[in-house]
Amino acid sequence: MMSFLDIAKNRYSCRNYDSRPVEQVKLELILEAGRVAPSAANFQPWHFYVITESVDLEKFQSAYHREWFRTAPCVIVICGDHERAWKRKTDGKDHTDVDAAIATDHMTLQATELGLATCWICNFDVERSRKLLKLPAHLEPVVILPVGYPLDDVDPDRHDDKRKPLSEIVSYGI
Repeated sequence: MMSFLDIAKNRYSCRNYDSRPVEQVKLELILEAGRVAPSAANFQPWHFYVITESVDLEKFQSAYHREWFRTAPCVIVICGDHERAWKRKTDGKDHTDVDAAIATDHMTLQATELGLATCWICNFDVERSRKLLKLPAHLEPVVILPVGYPLDDVDPDRHDDKRKPLSEIVSYGI
């Protein structure tokens, strides 16, 4: 069994998926990981749209025009609900994006533990996604998360070279 740090190091942005479908039991575990994620004031301002039917996946391709995206057998669209999100009193900051990001991260890590891969996508056509999913104005598509079995390998030690050392990003005290 992988430790949490092993799971985190094995998670990566996969851009090459096997065509076999994600089993429903695994999909539900991934969604449950998102459901139990913490959120500001526990308002849980999210909604997850799951796309697994090939005809729907093909339609949704128009929201993100990358050839590799077509290989994913499952796509989860993580939406933030601005009507439900907590707003900070001092400056009005809306925490929809923060909360959606936490839920997404939980899902990516759960997928990794299950032997699946994901790719966190934010550079997509928001209006096209909104139209395809028939979203009300208060729901914002925040992340597109393809999910599937990877066809490539990842080096969990890549972080040694590709991440800043702790000495550059951590300070102690005031």
